[in-house]
Amino acid sequence: MAQTWHESSARTTVGRSASRDGQLAGVALFLVGGAFLIGTMLAASIAPGYDMHAGAISDLGVIASTSALFNALLIAVGTSNAVGGWLYWREHRRTGALALYVLAGVGAIGAGLMPLDTGAPHSLFALVGFVFFNLEAIATAFLIRGPIRWLSFAAGSIGIVFVAVMVIGDSGRPEVFGAIGHGGTERLIVYPVMLWLLALGGWLMHRPLEGASGSESA
Repeated sequence: MAQTWHESSARTTVGRSASRDGQLAGVALFLVGGAFLIGTMLAASIAPGYDMHAGAISDLGVIASTSALFNALLIAVGTSNAVGGWLYWREHRRTGALALYVLAGVGAIGAGLMPLDTGAPHSLFALVGFVFFNLEAIATAFLIRGPIRWLSFAAGSIGIVFVAVMVIGDSGRPEVFGAIGHGGTERLIVYPVMLWLLALGGWLMHRPLEGASGSESA
């Protein structure tokens, strides 16, 4: 009995076989990454005179032609991330990891509901999103095995490093941004983890269901 529980726990942790919830989590998390990357690309192409070098990503939320698209995008992305995290939690049962997914989602939703022109509230929610999306990538690395684990560590670590760069730069040391500027720094916080979510979502969707013919045993 103890051995059976241990084997079941190991299979769930490394995710070599999937529950239906795990596969649905993959759909939700894939949509987070895909929607954010495509949505921000479209918004940046629509916004007149938008400067990717100096401008914040959140500038797209206060430009008249893109504000509705961008703010709705953040709310949808945050909601989908929290839902995806909860669905994945139903498979791995690691509450700490779930908390990171939910906090990241809250950060994105709050930043969408309180755009850049609200000042401090937006900045706080955006920082929560920046930090916890990357921490969720690092935490998820402990739930999975194989190349996707190292992609998780790498994406989250890059993002956290550039959160620190952004905080230093916005605190009166803009030279730390270097050639990429504030806009490039923000994108190095967000884009690696969004690409990781695409990869994680695909990985979760691809795994065979538990008990399915040909599925691997742990």
